[in-house]
Amino acid sequence: MKKLLTLLLAGVLLLAAAGCGPTQSVEPVSKTNLMLDTVVTISLYDDDADLSMLDLAFDEIARLENLLSATKEGSDLDRLNQAAGKEWVEIAPETQEVLLLAKEYAALSEGCFDVTAGPLIDLWGIHNGEGHYPTQEELEAVLPLINSDDLLVEDGKAYLAKEGMKANLGAIAKGYIADKVKELLVENGVRHATLDLGRNVLLIGGKTDDAGFNIGIIDPNSQEQKLVGSLLVSDQSIVTSGVNERYFTYKGKNYHHILDPFTGFPADNGVASVTILSDSSAQGDALSTSCLLLGQERGLDLIESLDGVEALFIMADGSMVPSSGFPTDSLA
Repeated sequence: MKKLLTLLLAGVLLLAAAGCGPTQSVEPVSKTNLMLDTVVTISLYDDDADLSMLDLAFDEIARLENLLSATKEGSDLDRLNQAAGKEWVEIAPETQEVLLLAKEYAALSEGCFDVTAGPLIDLWGIHNGEGHYPTQEELEAVLPLINSDDLLVEDGKAYLAKEGMKANLGAIAKGYIADKVKELLVENGVRHATLDLGRNVLLIGGKTDDAGFNIGIIDPNSQEQKLVGSLLVSDQSIVTSGVNERYFTYKGKNYHHILDPFTGFPADNGVASVTILSDSSAQGDALSTSCLLLGQERGLDLIESLDGVEALFIMADGSMVPSSGFPTDSLA
């Protein structure tokens, strides 16, 4: 229970209690489970909500996690990492799709987004307040293994070109899974729902036909989970990456889990969190991490170059920098 509570409080995004629009009481049916190393809650707001849809959704999450997790023995990612530098590995269509997406975002982010950073992630081991501050020698041993160009994907199989390489989809898998679950629920008639996968919130429709959902954005610089504002959103994705999500303290300094594949250290560019508003949770997942690593100036340039994507950068000094189309009316 203590771990569950800690994860619930760790999220940058909160679903506010009420939607805006005409006054109407909508009591959802919900299910919560500890999956994907976070707290996952799915809520259905349809008047005729079919409770079996919740089980269907969580079964799909489990199925995809068993393919895409780097820590589950026998998953596609586990087999790929075990065979690094040795042989090609057959993978499921979903694994191929997300690996190809990851390579696209590696190119788009100038290499900042790199799912082959597995050895670096393992080296730091940042989880539940614990971690390892690496030596220079340790960093020099793993940095040459990080290069998305050495991840080859084609025709239902994948290959890591160097022994010791490891792929880790932690910066895109939750978003990809959220998109797939939304697709499944919509195909089965769900019209109004929220999918909350930790810092990934994906919406099906609005709270009702006439009212959106209020999504709160938490101040990453606050220890009290204070909101900087909220967004009224329907049928979109809201994803946040922040330096307050996972970190450990070493010699009085906090070191967070968003690691720069070039320096080997956590990003340190004055950005505390990035929230992405878009249609795709996989896109939001990848871009929120990419923009935090790129920094405010280059990250904002990237967002402005993309159609249908907006971002909010919250800086370590508390200032907020929105993209040109980000809705700012309700921000503090």
